[in-house]
Amino acid sequence: MVTGPAEATEPGLPHPLPGAVGLSHLSAYDWEAADGVCGGSPHLHLVCTEAYVVTGGRGAVQTLSPDGYREIPLEPGSLAWFTPGTVHRMVQGGDLRITVLMQNSGLPEAGDAVFTFPPEVLADPERYAAAARLPPGTGPETADAARRRRDLAVEGYLVLRESLAAGDNGPYLEFQRAAARLVREKVPTWRELWRAGALATAERTGTQLDELASGEPSYLLEATAHETAPTRLGGFGMCGRRDEYDLPGTTLPYGGE
Repeated sequence: MVTGPAEATEPGLPHPLPGAVGLSHLSAYDWEAADGVCGGSPHLHLVCTEAYVVTGGRGAVQTLSPDGYREIPLEPGSLAWFTPGTVHRMVQGGDLRITVLMQNSGLPEAGDAVFTFPPEVLADPERYAAAARLPPGTGPETADAARRRRDLAVEGYLVLRESLAAGDNGPYLEFQRAAARLVREKVPTWRELWRAGALATAERTGTQLDELASGEPSYLLEATAHETAPTRLGGFGMCGRRDEYDLPGTTLPYGGE
C-alpha cells in the first residue's frame, strides 16, 4: 500500500531528500488537445514552486501569469521553474522526459495543485473533486479518465490564455481566487505537512549550525547514505506518465492517480 499523506507527516520522518523537495519523473502525454497541441493538464500550485529538469526529448512549458502568456522551450539540460499562482502546461515536442523537483513535498499531493477547469466546475467542490479524481491503476480506464480530465483543464485554460492575450487579466485573476477558495479548508492540514517537512528540515540545519559553533557536532555521528528506486512506474500524473517514489518526505502519488 502506498504511504498516505497523514503517515508521511509524523514527527521523526526518515531522512528526507535535500531541502525536503519532492521528486518524480514524467514522460509528457502525447494526446492531442482541442487546440491541436499534445501535452498535459494545465494547472497551478498555490504555495509550491515547481522545477522541470529536462532529461530527454523536446517540448515546451506554456505559462500564464500576471506578466502574460509565455512558451518556454524545453530540451535536454533545460531548467525551468514557476512560482505559486503560475498556470503551467507541459507540451510534447517529441519524447519529452523531465525530472520534477517540487517545493514543500507533500503539499501538492494534499491538493495544492488545482486544475484550470471551467469556472462552473471550480465553483462546486464536489464537482471539482469528481472531475479531478482518477480510477486506481494504470490501465485503459484510468488512461481514458486522465485524458478527459486533461481535456477539461485545457477547455478552461484556453479561455484564460485568450483573455490574457487580449489584455484582459480578469478571468485569470478570478481563476486564482477560485482556486484559493477551493482549497481554503485544507490549509490547516497543509500547515502540519509543512511543519513536519520543509520547516523541520530548515530548523534541523539551524541546530547543526549551533552544534558546529559549539565545537561539539554530535550530529555528524549519524552520517549515513540512503538509496531507493521508483516504486510505481507509469502512473497518470497531471502532465504525463509519472514514476514515483514511495518514500516518506518525498513526492507521493496524487490521490486517485
